[in-house]
Amino acid sequence: MHAFRRLATAALALAPFALALPAAAQEGQPLRLIVGYAAGGPVDQGARLFAPALSKELGVPVMVENKTGANATIAGTEVVRSKPDGLTLWFAASPTITISPNVMTKMPFDPAKDLTPVAPVLSYYNVLVVNNNEPYKSVRELVSYAKANPGKLAYGSAGVGGSNHLGALLFAKRSGIDMNHIPYKGNAPAMTDVMGGQLNMMLDIISTASNYIHSGKVRAIAVTSPQRNASLPDVPTFAESGIEGLKGFDVGGWYGVYGPKGMAPELVAKLNKAVKAALAQPDLKKRYKELGYDEWTGAPQKLAERGAQERAMWATVTQGIVVD
Repeated sequence: MHAFRRLATAALALAPFALALPAAAQEGQPLRLIVGYAAGGPVDQGARLFAPALSKELGVPVMVENKTGANATIAGTEVVRSKPDGLTLWFAASPTITISPNVMTKMPFDPAKDLTPVAPVLSYYNVLVVNNNEPYKSVRELVSYAKANPGKLAYGSAGVGGSNHLGALLFAKRSGIDMNHIPYKGNAPAMTDVMGGQLNMMLDIISTASNYIHSGKVRAIAVTSPQRNASLPDVPTFAESGIEGLKGFDVGGWYGVYGPKGMAPELVAKLNKAVKAALAQPDLKKRYKELGYDEWTGAPQKLAERGAQERAMWATVTQGIVVD
């Protein structure tokens, strides 16, 4: 009887951990962290820095898997169809949550209904970079050049409906200029063409663009944040240009962790706690700061609310933009 009581007590003590770490009870089965973009891009980079820190907090392997295509909705669909056991999570970038529902004709899932928000991870901003041979060195000079040469300038993006496409479109609308949009299959090939002179400019996430800027391969014009970024302190904001339409210009994005719907609240709470603890690890905090990311942590509801607010905001910007 005493032995039975000891076993029962031990089982009760371990139950919360089994709920929080289902992989631990399955011979070290790894937690899958799904990324919707190709290896080497900014989202993949953010996830691969995050995975070891989360693994340390959970005590199980965390494996990053790239499921690319369709504005990252293939990755989202993979998660939506998974068991709600905490073993499959999505390291999602905000455009798929906030922009894609407004522009895709056949969105395969509803981010507001088919996912469980787990935790915010980071906020990020973009920087406008141009080929080194372009004659303009500020936002005001760029706008003057574009007005004097209507339709001559072209900007690249990671694809139609992406945050850097719509951020550049919003800049053009607010400054009263006309530029051509050239969509690419990712940020990396667009950046290659900016460096090579086949493309005039693009918005890119600061974390990946900063290496090209610091090495002199492209020239930075402005950041899309309301304040200057710590990793690019000499680069002004769009608002600093003094152009009336760019006052208060604030266009950014974020990363968040999601699971499939139906996850137990206790499991979500424990995973949320683990994510926050991972982000508090000094080495990860330092690396993210060096890459120009802003800290953004909190409860699952914080992630859900921001997603809803920005879906409504982008709905007004994306009118007339359709992605099949």
